[in-house]
Amino acid sequence: MSQTASASAPGIPSSPGTLSRAGMLVAVGAVVLAVALLAGPRFGLLLLIGLGFGLTLEGFRFGFTGPWRRMILERDASGLVAQLICIAIVASVAFPLLAANGAELKGAHAPIGLAMIGGAFVFGAAMQIVMGCGSGTLVNAGSGNAIGAVALPFFAIGSFGGAYHLTWWTNLGSMPVVVLSGGQGLALTLIGLAAVAGLALLLGKPGSYRLPARYWGAILALAGLAIVHLVVAGQPWGVVYGLGLWVAKVAVAVGGDLSGSAFWSAPGNQAQVAASVLTDVTSLTDFGLIGGAALMAWWRAGLASPVGLLPARAWGAVIIAGLVLGYSSRLAFGCNIGAFFSGIGTGSAHGWVWFVAAFAGSWVGIRLRPSLGLETRK
Repeated sequence: MSQTASASAPGIPSSPGTLSRAGMLVAVGAVVLAVALLAGPRFGLLLLIGLGFGLTLEGFRFGFTGPWRRMILERDASGLVAQLICIAIVASVAFPLLAANGAELKGAHAPIGLAMIGGAFVFGAAMQIVMGCGSGTLVNAGSGNAIGAVALPFFAIGSFGGAYHLTWWTNLGSMPVVVLSGGQGLALTLIGLAAVAGLALLLGKPGSYRLPARYWGAILALAGLAIVHLVVAGQPWGVVYGLGLWVAKVAVAVGGDLSGSAFWSAPGNQAQVAASVLTDVTSLTDFGLIGGAALMAWWRAGLASPVGLLPARAWGAVIIAGLVLGYSSRLAFGCNIGAFFSGIGTGSAHGWVWFVAAFAGSWVGIRLRPSLGLETRK
């Protein structure tokens, strides 16, 4: 997920030995087993799925922010096309599953509104500033990227704040939820994905249609994990809710009162704040993303911070962008995963609008990076 190369940090072995690798695998298995025993087998499996997401994204060096940047700056459409192919595979399975199991499974469906569009645009800009979307920030933090590690706690605070104020923002105006479903909905979704891929290839540089082998590995692994997640969790893969929930739990633990928020005082969210974090679907996959990325980075080369010397204003920008990422993603009903990947993959029209707005925001964010001092100097 990290966008720059890194060297191993001092004191951290660049090639873990066989015994240490075996010990790490035993430790990971023990953690998954502990979660299964404490919260139930389903939650242990969700943590394992989250680990799979982290291992895949870091292992294949695949993400959502970098490919958009390369499309805008270099006209390299391959990463964006890979994302669209992955969504198409998920949709091809998710649509029939949702149609046949409507009572047990739900899609990532949300309304289109003014706050949603604005939130997606701002999120797109902020994710390019820190070079990580929701999943990207978690994976970057887990793999040892200092910018991701700094942005993550502020992302969580912003997510909590955005959820706290969500009702006020949605009251500015929104449409009813529009869902593409059934065979016709799937056909429209696949046609739309193919059309966007075709446009990207048309605008991209020659040869963009040749996807590297690692992209195909990521496509198949992510699609498979996302489908399994839908079946096990009963809902699509998401990222943002878990981050805000962690802050809500801390706020309540120190005596905070969340009754002033329609979102956090809603019965379902109130119950989740009071319950163990090990019973929250999104939290478990978020933990897994961080852990899987850390495991892959350690296994491959050792954890390190792939960031050059940055001025103070750059770190200030990272903190502000982290807050903005969290806040805007709640207004937009998700990040690249919850809105773009899972939204389109389960038939939500808001996923398409989110994509257009966030891509436009990315163009702005890319051009802000140099002035913020975030173009690294080695």
